[in-house]
Amino acid sequence: MLTFEKIKGYYEGGYWTKEQVETAVKYKKITTEQYETITGEAYTE
Repeated sequence: MLTFEKIKGYYEGGYWTKEQVETAVKYKKITTEQYETITGEAYTE
């Protein structure tokens, strides 16, 4: 199961792109606020 901590680690480790993190928001695995924490950018639909 994907969690905020796992997704954050994947992104910071270079395994995930911003687009993949965005997809996690669309599938409700993380919130838009968590997206902003991970990427440092505001989430836009």
